[in-house]
Parts: sequence; C-alpha cells; structure tokens
Amino acid sequence: MKPIIGCLHAHYSNIGYIEQALSASEVELIHYVDPGLLSLFGSDSSFTVQDAESKVIQQLEWIAKGSVDAILITCTNYVALLREERLSFNLPIIKIDEPFFGELCRNEKPQILLFTNPATVEGTMARLRNYAESIGQRLEMEARVIPHTFELIMQGKKERYMEVLTEYIRETIQAEGGNRRLSVAQLSMVDAARKAGQESGGTFSIGDPLEPLAAYVEKKLAELK
Repeated sequence: MKPIIGCLHAHYSNIGYIEQALSASEVELIHYVDPGLLSLFGSDSSFTVQDAESKVIQQLEWIAKGSVDAILITCTNYVALLREERLSFNLPIIKIDEPFFGELCRNEKPQILLFTNPATVEGTMARLRNYAESIGQRLEMEARVIPHTFELIMQGKKERYMEVLTEYIRETIQAEGGNRRLSVAQLSMVDAARKAGQESGGTFSIGDPLEPLAAYVEKKLAELK
C-alpha cells in the first residue's frame, strides 16, 4: 500500500509542481489549499503573527485527522510560522525548504536568493542561517524581493507573473555574469527560473526548491518503514 502524504499549500499553483516532482515516487498525494492566510498576513494589521501561527497549527491538525502517513508543507512562509511544540500529533512533517537549504549550503560561491513574497523573506532567511550554522557552513547570501509580483500570482495572473519573473531573472543573469549563484525561494517561481536558465543555453543553472525534494521525500518515507 502506498504511503499517503497530505500536502499543505498556500496557493493552488503549487499542486502541479508537487505532482510533477513526486510523479516517480510510490506515494499518494492529498492536497489541501488555503490562500487566505497569506492574504491576511502582512496586509491586515489586526491579524498578528500569533494568529498566523495558530492558523497553521489548525490546518496541520485538520490534515493529521485524515489517513495520512506524513505531511508536506510547500509554503516557506507556513514553515517559518510553524511551532511544532504546539502540535498534538507525531506524524513526520516534511518542510519544502529543508532539502533546498542543503543544496544552498553545498555551494561555496556567493549567492542570491530571489523572492516574490516579501512576508516570506525574514522567516526563510532566519531558518536558512540557522540551518547553515547547525552544519558549520558559512553562507554569503543576498536575499532580493522582485517588486510588485506576488500580487499577480495571488490574483491568478500567472502568465503575467511568469513574464515579469523571467525578465527579471534574465537581467540578473546578465548583470551577475556567473559571479554569484542564483536561486529562487518559492515554488511559484520555478517555471520562470527554469525558462530563464534554458534561454541562457544551459550555461547558468538556477537553483530551486523543487529539484532536491523527491530524493528527500523518499528518504523520509524510508524512515517510516
């Protein structure tokens, strides 16, 4: 019987990425989507960090009530808000950014990490620094937010979102000239990053959180057996 993974997404667009990344894995995926949290967080001053943390806990508790063997969180903002000590269950929780952090820490060049969601930056970078310190790795990493893009994906304007991201990444590749490693932090940015990388003739590889995920999930599921 295939292991069942409950996937928590902040946007519907993430479903396709996860289905693609884990298509070769012997798993069944059940998707749960709630874009409301990110819409409120950072835009409604009455919705506090504590409120957001509680909402993430509620979502995970709900998923755990189903017949799942593990939970995958695909939103870096959700991961940053997670307080595992508050959970009442002990299912494995797979965080989208952990295998990605491993990839980033294996690169010794100076790096740029691109975001579209400003609310994600602080939590993600704090987790990345903590991860690097835990393995004794020193990172030279600059975080950049591509302005006026996150609202496009939240409004369902994926085509325009892709256009803006691809152009920004193209310009960054040209400006950097290979001096710094470039990666994108969010799943919604993967298609644009890969398109820009292909247009460079394959000479400029762009890191993304999807690439290392499949092997990481397989490892986590093997620990359940």
